[in-house]
Amino acid sequence: MALNNPNPLGPWKITVYDQENFQGKRLEFTSACQNIMECGVDNIRSLKVECGAWTGYEHSSFCGQQFVLERGEYPHWESWSGSNAYHIERMMSFRPICSANHKESKMVLFEKENFMGRQWEINDDYPSLQAMGWGNNEIGSMQVQSGAWVCYQFPGYRGYQYIMECDRHGGEYKHYREWGSHAQSFQVQSLRRIQQ
Repeated sequence: MALNNPNPLGPWKITVYDQENFQGKRLEFTSACQNIMECGVDNIRSLKVECGAWTGYEHSSFCGQQFVLERGEYPHWESWSGSNAYHIERMMSFRPICSANHKESKMVLFEKENFMGRQWEINDDYPSLQAMGWGNNEIGSMQVQSGAWVCYQFPGYRGYQYIMECDRHGGEYKHYREWGSHAQSFQVQSLRRIQQ
């Protein structure tokens, strides 16, 4: 089943399978899928990202844990959620990340919510924010000025993933509750730019 992307900014293509190692029922998408069950598949067990970057979600309607999916092959669920704090064996919805631009990504981190306190402008990947000079293991709020980022709960790009984009929420994330339906604290200790 191929779906056309209504957004003219770029091509996206993802192929999903209902079995591990690219076996079973195969579906191709070029735009968002809000509920994979509506396509006759109970769960996604493997996938290939052929064009663009995508965000996968644990539940339908783009809810639950988030997983960044960049170009490449993901033969089983651990390929996309293996570094998360809690392993999730399902992905029920996904959408393209329209603003991913690795070369021109910029974000401002704020110590407190609502863009208050100390701030730090970044345009590079940081496997450990504390090692790079950020004083604690929490970020109060963020302004994504360009591109798209994936923030991680722990150093070394581990733990929960939070996808931050300049074209969602106007690029403004005033409080951790705006990071995704699974966010439960301000804890972010590493982050990187999302590659197209």
